[in-house]
Amino acid sequence: MDPIISNIARHILFRLVEASDAEFILSLRLDPEKSRFLSTTKDDIEAQRTWIQEYKEREKKNQEYYFIIENNTSEKLGVIRLYDFRNDSFCWGSWLLKHDAPPYAAIESVLSIYEIGLYRLGFNQSHTDVRKGNQAVLNFLLSFGAVITDEDELNYYFRMSRDAYEKAKLKYRRFLSSDL
Repeated sequence: MDPIISNIARHILFRLVEASDAEFILSLRLDPEKSRFLSTTKDDIEAQRTWIQEYKEREKKNQEYYFIIENNTSEKLGVIRLYDFRNDSFCWGSWLLKHDAPPYAAIESVLSIYEIGLYRLGFNQSHTDVRKGNQAVLNFLLSFGAVITDEDELNYYFRMSRDAYEKAKLKYRRFLSSDL
């Protein structure tokens, strides 16, 4: 995969995470408001760097992709990850944006992750789990066209088909590059 993914969204681009991003990632993951629906992370920069080094091995095997979301002046806005590849489906998550990220960063990052998963990697659908208390993301996914396929005590499980994404893409087309 190209280390820098551009020409998808109008204002943002993705680049693959590097060890030098550990401090930025840790700052997002330790923010109590941002991370309350994610697995816990220790306040340990070396542990974060080690995790990134281990991730880079999975990236080399095309098993996972972890992106820094940047604006077109290379300011870091957040992170998002593709992982748990299953036959024709990918999972995306670990999605965090910093507090002062511009409003377009959320929709453009989700459109970008679907464009990469469905068209650049060739999957036909996505599967995603969302903590039940994460109402903003739950509402967003439902309005975007994802459907709940299951639930347990902790999570709702979603599926987003390529057809459902195509409908959402029409609705949010103004956030995509004119190249698409």
